[in-house]
Amino acid sequence: MILLLGKNGQVAHELQRSLAPLGPVVVASRQGEGGVRADLAAPASLRDVVNQVKPRLIVNAAAYTAVDAAEDDEAAAVAVNATAPGLLAELAQRIDATLIHYSTDYVFDGSASHPYTESSPTSPLGVYGRSKLEGERAIEQTGARHLILRTAWVYGRHGKNFFNTMRRLACEREELSIVNDQVGSPTWSRHIAELTAQLIAQGLRDADYLAAHAGVYHLTNSGQCSWYDFAKAIIEPLPAEQRRCQTIHPIPSEAYPTPAKRPAYSVLDNSKLYRTFGLKLPDWRVALHQCHSPT
Repeated sequence: MILLLGKNGQVAHELQRSLAPLGPVVVASRQGEGGVRADLAAPASLRDVVNQVKPRLIVNAAAYTAVDAAEDDEAAAVAVNATAPGLLAELAQRIDATLIHYSTDYVFDGSASHPYTESSPTSPLGVYGRSKLEGERAIEQTGARHLILRTAWVYGRHGKNFFNTMRRLACEREELSIVNDQVGSPTWSRHIAELTAQLIAQGLRDADYLAAHAGVYHLTNSGQCSWYDFAKAIIEPLPAEQRRCQTIHPIPSEAYPTPAKRPAYSVLDNSKLYRTFGLKLPDWRVALHQCHSPT
């Protein structure tokens, strides 16, 4: 039995399809649609759902992801991103289950000039990144069997994200101004879900192997670009009759101030994932092409 938390998130949306072939999946949400409630801000609900389902594997795809709002709501971000994952790990350990949890490139400060490895020093710039890093540490401290998958620049056709925002704005505005001095690796939510399912399939075949390789892994599409490059790649394939936008201007981060500071460079090195499990994701351009016309 697999327990999936975060029913309405963009990664969880894809996980529901990717995990289905592996066996029974119980999908829990904060609102409790379908009668299964798991609110990361309400510890009792987590204990209740784990005790009820008794899963062999817990996949936590729920998180507080409002990066700017977190600057003024630190308590909520910490409760969801730090305290709850630690509790889930404790609960998983009690029932001998494995926890798979997603983290973020925001645990780094962006001062590097080459891709970050899992052992690179962490130094979050804001509340969101700090809360996610605290969540990683809380999981590790329990000693539970776990995989922490750090990903970045997540997008997809479901939910609120850069991909959908650019497609909408391209049909509404003649010109757009996009930040050109922040570099990362756009990562399709479907690819995250599909690779997660592959990891789980390996674990179901050999739980000892998964346990022996517990820890943090980076998981992004390969390659890198700026938000400006990403925006152009999203908008250019749109049919001319639908697209109103004709010009995209590159701008520095200072021209688009936000409450939370973003890492200037947050490319992640995925080689540990490949060395350990033989798995890797394609280039971000390939993923974006597939996302434009998913099957």
